[in-house]
This record gives sequence, C-alpha cells and structure tokens, in this order.
Amino acid sequence: MSTEENKAKQLIIFEEIINKGNLALVDELVDPEYVYHGPMGMEFKGPEGLKQLCIMFSKIFPDDMHTTIDDIFAVGDKTVVRYTGRGTHKGEFMGIAPTGKQTAVMGILIVRWVNGKEAEAWELVDLAGLMQQLGAIPPMGQGGK
Repeated sequence: MSTEENKAKQLIIFEEIINKGNLALVDELVDPEYVYHGPMGMEFKGPEGLKQLCIMFSKIFPDDMHTTIDDIFAVGDKTVVRYTGRGTHKGEFMGIAPTGKQTAVMGILIVRWVNGKEAEAWELVDLAGLMQQLGAIPPMGQGGK
C-alpha cells in the first residue's frame, strides 16, 4: 500500500471508528495480529482488542467524544497522527468518578500498516494534562504552597 492509501485508511479509522463508533469497520481495517501499545503499559490485541479500547472510551466520554486530527503524515509503512481528543467526563476513568468536566487532551499515534491493515500502534497521550483537567492533580506550578 502507498503512504497516501495508509493515510486515507487512518483518516477513516479516526472518523468512522473512533468518532462515529462504527465498530463493524474494525474487522475490515485491522490486522488479526494487531497490537496496541498504549500509555502506562496498556496493551490490546487483535481487532477485538481495538473494539474494547473504543468501547472503554465511549463509556468514559459517552455523549460528545470527538477526536480531531491536527497533523498526519506517512513514511514507509507507518502513519503518524497528532490529534486532540475532546469529551465530557461522564464515566469512571482510572479511579476518578465522573466529573462532568469538558476535557481536551493531545496525543500522538504511530501506526504500522501491513497489507492495507493496521497491524501495530503506539500511542502517547497527555495523561497528566487530562488528570489536571479532571482535578485529580494540581496544575503545574501550583502545588506545594
């Protein structure tokens, strides 16, 4: 697959699967041997693993979760996406009860493609920023005194 085809499929994954919750497309776009490497050692495997990850976040941000792609580029068999995810916190997240707060978090996703399917992904997310928005940790420079 060309880098442009990989980018086009990456856009479909963000818009259709992540934003619209169309999990039926996962089997079509994700390799059976898929591995997701997320923050804090989080790992999901196979198309079912990606579906579980999407469902988990749709429960945390059930009403208005939306991810905007800020940058996307491709080199060889990899795509890289810098994104901003937004949503209202209405489900438990990492032991934090729902706050009703609107959040915006930045992340970077690197995806390796094999035969036109997403085969492996590495994601870095600004969890500290999200935790600050949820009130779980103080903003930088405001702790201690």
